[in-house]
Amino acid sequence: MRRTVYVTAERLAAELRWQKPPVLLDVRWSLANPDGRAAFAANHLPGAQYVDLETELSGKVGDRTGRHPLPEIADLQRAARRWGINDGDPIVCYDDSDGAGAARAWWVLTWAGVENVRILDGGYRAWAGHGIIVSDRYESGRPKRKKRRPRGNVTLSAGHLPTISAQEAAQFPGVLLDARAPMRYRGEFEPLDPRAGHIPGAINAPYTANLTPAGTIRPEKDLQNRFHALGALGEGPVAVYCGSGVSAAHNVAALASLGVEAALYPGSWSQWSSDPRRPAEVGAGR
Repeated sequence: MRRTVYVTAERLAAELRWQKPPVLLDVRWSLANPDGRAAFAANHLPGAQYVDLETELSGKVGDRTGRHPLPEIADLQRAARRWGINDGDPIVCYDDSDGAGAARAWWVLTWAGVENVRILDGGYRAWAGHGIIVSDRYESGRPKRKKRRPRGNVTLSAGHLPTISAQEAAQFPGVLLDARAPMRYRGEFEPLDPRAGHIPGAINAPYTANLTPAGTIRPEKDLQNRFHALGALGEGPVAVYCGSGVSAAHNVAALASLGVEAALYPGSWSQWSSDPRRPAEVGAGR
């Protein structure tokens, strides 16, 4: 299962020489710097297409939608065709931080029915760290014009991965994981959303704990031990949320690599906390 979710830099370098190489999507995004165009313009994997998480992997924000609602499927299909994706194309997503942006792209495209989507393990840093070509912007020492992929013909449809609503999160019968940092989960610090705390009954599972110090996904056995300790490898259902539905996808991907299908709460804490009628629990929880 791991190879269906993640691909190493070495493996990707080999696949890019295939007759039908993967479509590369550059999802440079972080809470501190959500617009990654400048980083993409400076360096990117050869042939990669820039993807804007805020406008292309998210829908329009409303009063009670959360900060990154799911995109309308028609809008996502137009964007995917603009990236040059055709039906049946393999896709590899990457970012240059901790994998949250790439995981969001992996989740959204898989949810929309694209069957072969993977995350570059370790992202841009892993690629560059192996000394592989990191940009197609120069040729013979001179800047060259960026070539866009021909427009694609991919057809998308929603609902190929499970989601839960706020009401379902409130009554979730299984293990509900909160992927945020411990301080935000405990309600000690909330820089973005209306209230501090977490959904009652949720268990803290910071997505960054899926990573090694080098920024790659932890070995399979380590992930198994981590999610077993959280109760997420039992027979019951599993769901994940975070602040706005981005970093939670990191946990969903890690669980998918272990053969566990976890649901995503897209609205996450930003939606939940916007309604004062919903309870907020603080402290370490369980």
